[in-house]
Amino acid sequence: MQSGTTLLFMLALMVGMMFFMSRSQKKQYQKRMESLNKLQKGYEVITIGGLYGTVDEVDTERKTVVLDVDGVYLTFELTAIKTVLPVSEGVTAGAVEGVGESDSIIDGE
Repeated sequence: MQSGTTLLFMLALMVGMMFFMSRSQKKQYQKRMESLNKLQKGYEVITIGGLYGTVDEVDTERKTVVLDVDGVYLTFELTAIKTVLPVSEGVTAGAVEGVGESDSIIDGE
């Protein structure tokens, strides 16, 4: 009777693992699709082939995206986008502190 209990415990453990794995995959898929649906012109992306480009046009009906890669326009499926890079705002003039009039040149004396 003990072997039946052990078998039942192992079976329940496997079912639980499968449930949690499928649940995490579903969450990852939803997060990925959410980021792809938010794509707009000007976003920088990386394709599954390692190509870096800037989004020029998104066609949600056909599920395609046109990337500008150094003046060359390429059309990809949305699923070919691997990573959406964060939008950088650049460095503003006031963003760097401690550089300017108070800095002095130290002589090697």
